[in-house]
Amino acid sequence: MAQVTYTEDNIRSLDWKEHIRLRPGMYIGKLGDGSAFDDGIYILIKEVVDNCIDEYVMGYGKVIEIDITDGIVSIRDYGRGIPLGKVVDCVSKINTGGKYDSKAFKKSVGLNGVGTKAVNALSDYFKVEAYREKKQKKVEFDKGEIINDHKIGKSTQENGTLITFQPDSSIFKKYKFRSEFVEQQLWNYAYLNAGLKIKFNKKTITSKNGLLDMLSNRTNAEQVIYPIVHLMGPDIEVAVTHRQQYGEQYYSFVNGQNTTQGGTHLAAFKESFASTIQKFFEANRKKKFDARDIRSSIVAAVAVKVEEPVFESQTKTKLGSVNIGPGGVSVRKFINDFLSKNLDNFLHKNPKVADAFEKKILQSERERKEIAGIKKQANQRAKKANLHNKKLRDCRLHFNDSRKTPEEGKLASTIFITEGDSASGSITKARNVQSQAVFSLRGKPLNCFGMTKKVVYTNEEFNLLQHALNIEDGLDGLRYNRVVIATDADVDGMHIRLLLLTFFLQFFPELVENNHLFIFETPLFRVRDKKQTFYCYSEQEKHDAIESLRGKAEITRFKGLGEISPSEFGAFIDENIRLEPVLLNDEMDIEQLLKYFMGKNTPERQKFIIENLKVEVDQIVKGKTQIEENSAVEEEAVLVK
Repeated sequence: MAQVTYTEDNIRSLDWKEHIRLRPGMYIGKLGDGSAFDDGIYILIKEVVDNCIDEYVMGYGKVIEIDITDGIVSIRDYGRGIPLGKVVDCVSKINTGGKYDSKAFKKSVGLNGVGTKAVNALSDYFKVEAYREKKQKKVEFDKGEIINDHKIGKSTQENGTLITFQPDSSIFKKYKFRSEFVEQQLWNYAYLNAGLKIKFNKKTITSKNGLLDMLSNRTNAEQVIYPIVHLMGPDIEVAVTHRQQYGEQYYSFVNGQNTTQGGTHLAAFKESFASTIQKFFEANRKKKFDARDIRSSIVAAVAVKVEEPVFESQTKTKLGSVNIGPGGVSVRKFINDFLSKNLDNFLHKNPKVADAFEKKILQSERERKEIAGIKKQANQRAKKANLHNKKLRDCRLHFNDSRKTPEEGKLASTIFITEGDSASGSITKARNVQSQAVFSLRGKPLNCFGMTKKVVYTNEEFNLLQHALNIEDGLDGLRYNRVVIATDADVDGMHIRLLLLTFFLQFFPELVENNHLFIFETPLFRVRDKKQTFYCYSEQEKHDAIESLRGKAEITRFKGLGEISPSEFGAFIDENIRLEPVLLNDEMDIEQLLKYFMGKNTPERQKFIIENLKVEVDQIVKGKTQIEENSAVEEEAVLVK
């Protein structure tokens, strides 16, 4: 074994930007290409907007303007503006900023002075402009290095700060901002800051009623069991209702930060909500309910303000604070005291809501007891199948693993759900065993639309799948951050994809609503000559590849995942993986959507299929004509070397 030297030469001191660029995951979580809502490019936006929000909370600037064009982001607030003499320090010196003065930013999101510095260091181009008292200061950077430090000059602009940046393409490879994810992020800011006006690419985002608006927009009126309960107090706001849908859905926030992984405040809310309801019905109706039945089908939003919050990482997705403030009451007691008083009072004053609540709890109780008889046997079958049938090829690190390596496990664990042994075999051989797992389906899943959750336990494939994901009791135990449906791009593959989507939307909608479900995109064609190989995902990409090879190429059409060799698969599931997120917008009614596509055949659906099939055929014919006109070579290019 070679001897490794360890001397003074091995000791390095990195400056601020070098450390951020060397370990970006420490500052912005996983990198990604923008196909997931928590990819790093969205954290970059968040870090800048957080500063704008802090200005608004302090009473300065009611409008934030955000524009994203060709991968370049500009964010303008109308707050006080960075003090002109400290502009460079505030965006390029770690542990520098106004938030260390807790009197000025008592309940701010960012307290460690890292946010905008990380954006600066991870951008090909970064510009900060501060406007203050008819003067301005502008500084431009390249990957954290100053390239143009303008002198302080006169200005006609209103006070505030404008930051423009373009993410570093060498770090965020082939990145693309998805407006759906950006809008979701901005709507959260609006809901938590009633009266704030955000202009995103000329679209105005604003809220008058805070979390009440959030739940109103994210739940269908026909699915809600009772009107949304909206409670507010000093440093806390809660909105809650129940709906005719499986699963529990929570939106949690701390000082305006969307804590997607919860934390002490969300745990306290779940516990306190259930105990308050238990005590109400036990005292007033002599009934004792199980906490699981109380929370079943709940959809709730809770926001708290904490002095000097402690998060578990720089990305601030999970609160670790035990107390509301230094030396203050515990988060648990604070939330419990609020709910035990205000929620209890609400139920006493609104007996119709209490009646509807009781009816829903009893319905959940009946279903839970019905399932209980078959649950134990189903769990035993699942354990046996995992051991002997090897349906699950697991990975080493998981989403809920305590080993929180940003580039592995915690933020990047993936499971591929495949449709057969050949496809699963190729992915299994090519995968990263650290963070990628494979689950193999046997045949087509059952169309479970309209069925009760009993089918999840009685149907072997569904039972094994929920156990593989560990979502039987909610997302707290979810083992994979990305659940990827990997089926062939043919009619059967599309049908299987639709059946799996129905399963998740019907019984585990929170998995989809929390942006964990994806569709795996695989190439349709391989175009190559002796020197180069292109994998193409569309007819147009194939055409472009043939042109780049001057018309002389070997073209292979992949009919299924099983036809792609393990050595090739490795190029599709590494950092260049193409995933299409399954997104639900606020206007989407899951029940109506599933009924339309998966219910009994209706004239409306038949008409939809016929009309869209005609459009698809017309587009294919048109596309083929254009390609033939543009390249006569391609017509005979199947095997030309």
